[in-house]
Amino acid sequence: MTDVVDSDELLRRIQRARACAEEEERAWRTRREALRQTDPDGAREADVRSLAYESVLRVLDEIVTPGKHAEREP
Repeated sequence: MTDVVDSDELLRRIQRARACAEEEERAWRTRREALRQTDPDGAREADVRSLAYESVLRVLDEIVTPGKHAEREP
C-alpha cells in the first residue's frame, strides 16, 4: 500500500473504520445479551469482543476528537 492520501481522505477512512467498529461493538453486545442465560461462556466471549471494539472506538475517537473521552478527576 503506497497510496498517498490527503488529510480529508484519511479522516473519511477513519470515520468509516469508526462506523464499522461501532456496528460490530453493538452486534457483540446484542449477542452477549442473547447468550447470557443460555450460554455463559459464549456470553463471556461476546463481552470480551464488545470491549475490544469499544477500545477501538475510543482510540479512533481520540484521533478525530482529542479529549472526547478524557478521564475526569473527582
